[in-house]
Amino acid sequence: MKNMFHLGGWASLLLLAILSFSSCEEDFTNPGAVTEAQVLSSPDGLVALGVGIQRRYSVGRQSPIYTRTTAAGFTTGGLRLINPGNASENELSLGYEDLDSDNAIVNNLWSQSLLIRNEAQSVLDNLDIIPDAGTAAGLQAYVSIFYALANETLYLFFEQAPTETAEDATFRDRNALLEDNLVKLGDAVLALNSSAAPSSFLSRIPGGIDLGNTLQALIARHNLLLGNYSAAITAANNVDRSATSTMEYDDVTPNPIAFVSILTNNVYQPLDLTLGLPASLQPESDDQRLAFYFQDLNPDNQDFRAAGFFDANGATIPIYLPGEMDLIIAEANARDNQIPAAITALNTVLTKTPAEDPFGLGAELATYSGPETQEAVLNAIYTNRAMELFFSGFRLDDSRRFNRPDPRDASPERNRNFYPYPNSERDNNPNTPDNPDI
Repeated sequence: MKNMFHLGGWASLLLLAILSFSSCEEDFTNPGAVTEAQVLSSPDGLVALGVGIQRRYSVGRQSPIYTRTTAAGFTTGGLRLINPGNASENELSLGYEDLDSDNAIVNNLWSQSLLIRNEAQSVLDNLDIIPDAGTAAGLQAYVSIFYALANETLYLFFEQAPTETAEDATFRDRNALLEDNLVKLGDAVLALNSSAAPSSFLSRIPGGIDLGNTLQALIARHNLLLGNYSAAITAANNVDRSATSTMEYDDVTPNPIAFVSILTNNVYQPLDLTLGLPASLQPESDDQRLAFYFQDLNPDNQDFRAAGFFDANGATIPIYLPGEMDLIIAEANARDNQIPAAITALNTVLTKTPAEDPFGLGAELATYSGPETQEAVLNAIYTNRAMELFFSGFRLDDSRRFNRPDPRDASPERNRNFYPYPNSERDNNPNTPDNPDI
């Protein structure tokens, strides 16, 4: 396997300044250090920084890959805590006022997303130093993906966030994050359509990511969340269902969910085959996606363990799934009250066999036979999003968007609506809003 982060030595160069040491009255400069200016003025430095941005997003317990999956799973009741000694995960499982501004997972969701976005913006601001148009377009597309994923992460868990890096930055409604993304992603599509990324560039970034299809998938996702339904359908239809786009791992840079939790069986595992959903919305027992995502459907002592993309150090994690695109089309049509079109798209997901999916992820069920009403079809879409996008980090936002019972309800389906802002932000930015009550 190609070394996932073969340029990883450059990953932190943006954060390095010339090191100086004081001895008596003389200053000494470390000649081996590399300045931020040197990184941002070098085409090689920009590409290497882009690789570092991917690493920050996807590797380690502090990464958004780990934190968003963990946070959404506990907040919506889809995970069971193995060891309450994991204090941050325990607080998420309790929710309500037990989740405070010092929670490490909440802090990492916030801080790592801002760092990723800021580093990606630094690359985008300096693309003009790259002489080859294809390399510049490829790098623009590559870092725009992680810029968008960072903003998406903030959108999923916080009511507001700054959209720019500045002292005492102003907070804006979370929709502004996705609107910002659509500009960046649209610009990247235009650049890539004008100048295709050459193999000489693609060989320098980790394998697995399909730039063009990922841009369209994120455009579809974010237009859906913003209520731009026609644009969401158009972009989703532009995604090749046979293509894949993944974060790749190995024993040196392991899959963080597998490495931290699933293989150790010391942090969390999925709750059970119900996914924590209410009885009326639970997956059908013969849904083949259960066999994909669970190691054993009848484990001893109800000790359910995750499989799929999460049960090996070298297991890849998709940036999007082909089935997500069909569910986007289904939901967009349903919310526009185009019920027959919504059912057609939903049936594509329901009837797909594992052999028809590039990841082997298929439900292999009968077509939808419920009431042909907006409410009923949206309920079916919600269930299928929970099943298809298992462990993806979308469940909390889905719960809000589909108006599932909130924490104040007698039978709540989530223990928070949004997360508190980290104290690290509040201590440094007087514009930080009051925390949401839940």
